[in-house]
Amino acid sequence: MTVDRWCERVEERDRALHAFVAESETSAARRERVRRELGAVHERWPAVASRPPLFGVPVAVKDIVRVDGLPTRAGSLLPPEEFEGRQAAVVDRLREAGALIAGKTVTAEFAMSAPGPTRNPHALDHTPGGSSSGSAAAVAAGMVPLAVGTQTVGSVIRPAAYCGVVGFKPTARRIPVDGVIPNAPSFDTLGVFAATISTAATAAAVLCDGWRPVGETRCGSPVFGVPDGPYLQRAGREARAAFERQVARLSAAGLPVRRVPMFADFARTADDLFTVNRYEAARSHGEWFPRHGRLYREKSAATVRQGQSISRERYEHGLRRREEFRTRLLRATDAAEVDVWMCPAATGPAPLGLDGTGDSVMCLPWSYAGWPSLSLPAGRAENGLQCVGRAGSDERLMDWAQVIEGLMPPVATALALGDR
Repeated sequence: MTVDRWCERVEERDRALHAFVAESETSAARRERVRRELGAVHERWPAVASRPPLFGVPVAVKDIVRVDGLPTRAGSLLPPEEFEGRQAAVVDRLREAGALIAGKTVTAEFAMSAPGPTRNPHALDHTPGGSSSGSAAAVAAGMVPLAVGTQTVGSVIRPAAYCGVVGFKPTARRIPVDGVIPNAPSFDTLGVFAATISTAATAAAVLCDGWRPVGETRCGSPVFGVPDGPYLQRAGREARAAFERQVARLSAAGLPVRRVPMFADFARTADDLFTVNRYEAARSHGEWFPRHGRLYREKSAATVRQGQSISRERYEHGLRRREEFRTRLLRATDAAEVDVWMCPAATGPAPLGLDGTGDSVMCLPWSYAGWPSLSLPAGRAENGLQCVGRAGSDERLMDWAQVIEGLMPPVATALALGDR
């Protein structure tokens, strides 16, 4: 696909979706920039055989990630000069792999909960989820085959489910987060959106530290676990019914599935996570909020103020509780001999309206633990199927997800890596 044709596609589809942050007053700015980037990668890698894995692939980047040549606004009204700094390491890695930066994508303000203008490509009057709303919508609408997002609690997995694409959140800090505007550093994790698992795996191999493909070491079928109990009950009736159909589909295909009572104290776990999250969010904005508080949207300001009210003692208690939770989760997973936990990626279909981003609770325990997770498309009305592995098992999780990808009904209009 030529640069002109690709840009025309983006311009046409984004009029309704608002997935991308405008680069200038004219549409020609993106076109000329991408054309220059494409010329540069052809000059750097003229021989086809030597070209890197993302050669010429347009990749969208969430607007809390610094990109040289593009201002960072973090979905806010703050002066972009406040966020200046060195280009993010994740963008360095994308460019070293031959990728083209398609542009910045809309984020909820500061990657919190105040939504941007992005609409869901499958239903324009429904939320695409958040906070990585623009990245998920851009992939779902076929504007890019790959996009970068971040997740603090559910900001990759949930919008991936709402928009019907693959979302991958690796083990915490598997992708360096330097050059990314922080929300809650204990949880902030870079992730990717893609049309297929194979595309997500290509990106993960480029972006994740020490990625080692499973290759010939694959042995046997994984054991899938269903975490029964108060956590699973937090999903809505429609999501639970859809999830049970997904579990039945996998069982009918001969995949081993075990139901395990889990997360008996889930309400307290959720409280501990939000204690740590809010406290760290307030500290992340410790310099900006006193100077620019009047420019913050109401939801963002409320988050910061909540964090300011939390004591250091309560925060440190939350951190200790997190370590205890990680230990209990690993022991329970080992005792049940589960390789991959399965659960809904969201509490239900994408909610009607654009004044919220949906509920992140189905991602909460896994983000709290820092474990890797994947959302697989599983039917527009049925949400995504979330698959979770132990910390550090990203490669196996990605490999195992391919076992079930073909069993889930696709929903996204995909732009494959080869369509360029």
